[in-house]
Order: sequence, then C-alpha cells, then structure tokens
Amino acid sequence: MNISTTENYFRIVESKWKDEVASGKDPLARLVYRSNLLGSDAYINNTGGGNTSSKLTEKDPLTNEEVEILWVKGSGGDLRTAKKPNFASLYQQKLLKLQDVYDAMENTGLKTPAEDSMTEMYPHCTYNLNPRAPSIDTPLHSFIPYKFVDHTHPVPVIAIATADNGPELTEKIYGDEVVWVDWMRPGFELGLKLQETIENNPGIKGIILGGHGLINWANDDKECYELSLDLINKAAQYLANHEKGEDSFGGAKYESLGKAERRAVFFEILPFLRGQVSQQNQFIGTIQDDETTLQFINSKDAPELAELGTSCPDHFLRTKIKPLYVTWDPGEDSLEDLKSEIKSGLETYRSDYADYYGNHSDENSPNMRDPNPTVILIPGLGMITWGKNKSESRVTAEFYTAAIGVMRGAESVATYTALPKQEAYDIEYWALEEAKLQRMPPEAELSRQIVAVIGAGSGIGRDLVPRLIDEGATVVALDLDENAAGQIADEILDHIGMGVGVAGSDISGSGDIIGLKCDITDRKSVQEAMHEIVIAYGGLDNVAVTAGLYPTPDQAGNVSDSAWDKSFAVNVKGNFIVADEASKIWKAQNLKGSMVITTSANAVVPKDGSFAYDTSKSAANHLIRELSVALSPNVRVNGVAPATVVEGSSMFPRDRVIASLSKYGIEFTDDESTESLRDKLAGFYAGRTLTKKPITLKQQSEAIYQLLSSKFENTSGHIIPVDGGLKEAFLR
Repeated sequence: MNISTTENYFRIVESKWKDEVASGKDPLARLVYRSNLLGSDAYINNTGGGNTSSKLTEKDPLTNEEVEILWVKGSGGDLRTAKKPNFASLYQQKLLKLQDVYDAMENTGLKTPAEDSMTEMYPHCTYNLNPRAPSIDTPLHSFIPYKFVDHTHPVPVIAIATADNGPELTEKIYGDEVVWVDWMRPGFELGLKLQETIENNPGIKGIILGGHGLINWANDDKECYELSLDLINKAAQYLANHEKGEDSFGGAKYESLGKAERRAVFFEILPFLRGQVSQQNQFIGTIQDDETTLQFINSKDAPELAELGTSCPDHFLRTKIKPLYVTWDPGEDSLEDLKSEIKSGLETYRSDYADYYGNHSDENSPNMRDPNPTVILIPGLGMITWGKNKSESRVTAEFYTAAIGVMRGAESVATYTALPKQEAYDIEYWALEEAKLQRMPPEAELSRQIVAVIGAGSGIGRDLVPRLIDEGATVVALDLDENAAGQIADEILDHIGMGVGVAGSDISGSGDIIGLKCDITDRKSVQEAMHEIVIAYGGLDNVAVTAGLYPTPDQAGNVSDSAWDKSFAVNVKGNFIVADEASKIWKAQNLKGSMVITTSANAVVPKDGSFAYDTSKSAANHLIRELSVALSPNVRVNGVAPATVVEGSSMFPRDRVIASLSKYGIEFTDDESTESLRDKLAGFYAGRTLTKKPITLKQQSEAIYQLLSSKFENTSGHIIPVDGGLKEAFLR
C-alpha cells in the first residue's frame, strides 16, 4: 500500500500520467493505461475492485457504420494487471434501451429478482462477439452521460463514505462538485440512481457512494484520471489535517514484540492455527506485521472496531463479515495461553457466523459457507490472513490493511460505521455471487497444499517442481545450491506470475513458489528452512526429497571413510532430519500430509563398486518403513526407487559418466559433450531393462506426484520402482 509508518498516513497521490506514453496508444490501449495507473496503488484501489470505462466510436462489423461502444472492465478483472482482453465491449445505445425493458417489468426495485435478471440482458448488448463477461457495475458506467468514468475504492474516500456523518463531510470537503448517494448494492438500480443524481445536480464531477467508494467522470480520459486523483487528495488532505497519530484508535493498549520474537512466535503458532481454521477447507496463510497494522491491533479500540466488520463490499467478500480478534497480552501471557485464546475465539467466531447466517438467510439462500475466519488479529504479533492459495491470502491481507486505513480515517473525523448485517449478508450470499462461485473450475489435485521439494535445483527435483505447480500446489524449492533453488523458483514465477494481492510482510509477501537453501545433513539448516516455509505460507503438507549423494569411487574402485559417512549423512540421516523437523509442523497442524523419499534400485541389487551408495539406499528403504509407522495415521511415507536416471542428474557429473562408460567397456572419445556421453550411458542402462527404454526424469517426477496426491491416499510404507523393469531389483 506504500504506507510504512504511522505518520502522515493519509498521503497525497501524484499523477503518473505521461503524455508521451499515452499519445502513442489507441483509445482502448489508453483505457488500459489509465486503468493500470489507478490500479498500481492499493491506496487508490484494491486488487480486483473498482472499474473504469471509455465510450468509444467503433465500426459495426455488420453494417460498417460508426457506433458508440462502452468498453468497461469485465467481470473478475483487476485494474493493476488488466490488458485489452480484460475489458467487455457493449453497444451503448442497447444498454440505454435496457431501461425501457426494465421499466416494463413488474415488481422492480433494489435487490429484486427483476433487478438481478438484468445481468442476463448484458450479453445481448455485446459488441463484436467479445467473450469477456460484463461486470455487475456495467450500468453505473453506461448510465453516466460522460465518455470516461472511473470507479475506485480509495482509502481516504471510503473513510468518508463510512463515517456516520458522511454526507456532511462530503459537502465540507467537496462543496458542490461532489454529492453523496446512500449505500445501495451495486447493480441496475444503482446505475439508475447515479443517472438521476447527475440529472438533478448539473455540473457535479463525482459521487461518493455511501459505504462503498468513489465514482467520477469527464469527457477527456486524462482529465478523468487526474480528477480521480484530485478528489482522492482532497479527502486525504482533510483527513491528514485531523490525523490523530499515536492516539489513533484510542491509543495503544499493548506493545509489539520485537520482530525476531514475533517471527519466533509466528513459527510456533501458525501451524497450530492453520490446522484449526482448516477443518473444513485447507488454507494458505499470509502474515502482515508492519507498524501501521500493529498500531491498530495493539490499540484500545481495535476489539470493538474489528467486531463491527468492514464496509466496502469488495473488502468483506474476502475478509468475511468480521475478523477474529484474539485477546492475548504479549507482555504477560504465554504461548499456551495464546493457543487457548485462539481455540475459544474460533469457537465463538463459528457460533457468531452461524447466527449471522441463520438470522439473515431465507429459504432461497445458498448453504452456509465455511464459518472459519479469514482474518485473525493478535496483539503484539500482527495479522494472519487465509485463502485457498497464496494470491488469495495476500489479497485478503491487502483488503483488511485497507480497512484499517478506512477505520483510521473515519474515526479521526467522526465515528466509523460498517454496513448493516443484512446488507452485508445480501452481498456475501447474493445469488449472482453464488453463481460466480459455481462457475469456477474445480480445484486442482494439490490446491491448498504446501509442498517442499528438497533437491529442487537439478534432476528429478527440478522436473518435479513445475509438475506440482501445474497441479495447484504451493511449492518451496529447496537445494544445497541456493542459486539453483532460486533459479527454478524465478523461472516458475516468470511463467505463472505473482498472482494478485499486494500484501504480506517479508517472505510472506511471496508468490506460489519460493527458493531456499537447505543442507539436509545440518539440522540447523533444515530448521531454518522450515521456519521460512511457515512464515511464508503458514504450514507444510507434503515433502518430496530427491536430494541424494553418490560417492564416486577412485580408479581402484575404493570409497574413503569420509565418503561413506557423507553418503549415509545425505541419503539416510538427512532424510530422517527432514522428517523429524517436518513432523513438528505436521503434529501441530493435525492435518493429512505425505512424504516421498527418493531411494534407488541399488538398494536391493548387490554389486561391486558402489558399497557406500547401495547400502545407504537400502537403509533409506527401511527408514521409509519406520517413518510410515511413526508418522501415521495423518502422514503417509513412501519411496520411489529409480534406476540410473542419467538425464539431468547432478549425481551423474562428467567424471562419473566417464568412469561408468569405461567400467562397462563402452567406446567414447574425450572430446564428446557431457550430454552425448550421458546418452550413451543411458542407452546402455536401458538395454539391461525388460522394457529396453531409458528411465526419464518425467517418469520419476510423475511417480512422486502420484504418491503425494490423494490417488494413493491408502498407500504408506512402500517403495515404488521406476527402473524400466530391472529383474534384479524386483522387491522381495
């Protein structure tokens, strides 16, 4: 949100419009440009919220005549990231004629079935077969008789819109250039109300939507953008003049723990908390513990304000009707006290949510949704938010951060008011919102799950990471080589993007994947990695260990004692250390989990020349059996036993490949590339199998994915060979 201190919270925003950039764009591209500028600052507009439009002259594809087309941000779009395909296009005159259609209906009015049915008419107005679905706010833009319209959710303006004396403040701040309209649910009726308000107040430049936000307009796109900023700045300046600073929210009641101590407590509490809120649906977490967030949470008025809930409809669709405020004194109470307060607080919250649903639902309401909170506030620590994926939990944090700013502003000049519970319910359980949820595609196999891949920098692990991402997982790529771990994480993010939402403190502001260093032979290194995983995402579900070590014998075929030790340290003890540290998180969460350890066909095939490797892998096989017993019933532990996966493997460096080629009498020349030498060796190994095919990385990563998934939910303690059919390795 570009706010990092509690001083000068309400800042002045400056124009980012550059004529030299805008002048080279076509009219639709200028709309995209204007939208991206407004969406680039969460202080001006929250992720996914608000919308912009331009009424442009286009050629009708059938008549070739010039027609007026409304281009407006489509359903589900985001101003910050919007591109041309994110905008719906509709015939403006057809949209205006929908008013006649509506007038001819019976029993029209706000929140009536007749009003809701108008959304079904918008597609009939589509221009040029544009597949982008129009949003519920389409009539707001169509019925305003100006070419360019901006609708935003600026923190300073919503503060005015949620103040109990909002109409008076609007007049005081804006004079006669902006007027107030009482809260109305977005839709056709609100569009008609805006049209009527403009007709009755000629010359106004904008409207404050009570409990909601700002809408303004102009007949020039740059003028419209700069008018948006001007109106925001007028509200911000007024609030800044009345800012209470350290006395905001009634002043401080608690002191924050130091950052290091906060993170230590978060590490202890987040897995427990994730398990508690994930009893119906699993969640991915985000923490926010910046100064402004903590000032609110630590304040005297925070419990009462939190109980009121948020106001802007975009906010509470993510944050639910209210957050859970946990009563805990960071200076006096223990961690066990905190856990106890969380459990009792959650019980009360779920009961309150059930009452909220029961008191405001009717026979046509959808079933009650998950009654767990998505926002949890803990004095001295900060805010934890939850979502079905990392992007959603960041958005939730962003929205409640905005809500804190709204409450700060409203309480500085008046009394903050939230929407009445019935109005909030009617938005949350609106039939149109429910239909949107029902249209969403099914979640992927590993959605809502956090998977750590150890050995992700190369070989099987590197191939596994994108497979898990494709299946919806939130992934932590770990490797002894920190650069290699970071590289695969960066490559994935370059491909899938960061998602939406601009919140999260430090590593908790990450995307769906992070890269970390981890030495599995060093317990402290593993502990540090687990700490970062929990701070980033809130917990851990699955672990895949593909890291391994093959100690290359010398020319006489001997392996030193230190190489023996290192082989067992990596291939056996390292796997145990990982499982032991992960088990602490699994136990705290009390959720289902899975671990897959990569062993080897060598574990059951005795032969000369690789004693240290083969016996360590044999021990790893039995470790899998031991862990499957120890970690049951919640965590399954299985293994995958490859045979000589040469492709891309860090265990087959050039010197080992050459040693193996020489051992088996395979001809080669010193000037051949490493890949060519690897292909020769892979071909030789394939010839020894029943299938006569090389063993590939994808075959191994697919086996690991399958074992991690629910498809093998009743399998634990087993080692699955993926070796091309080595009869010597048949398990017995």
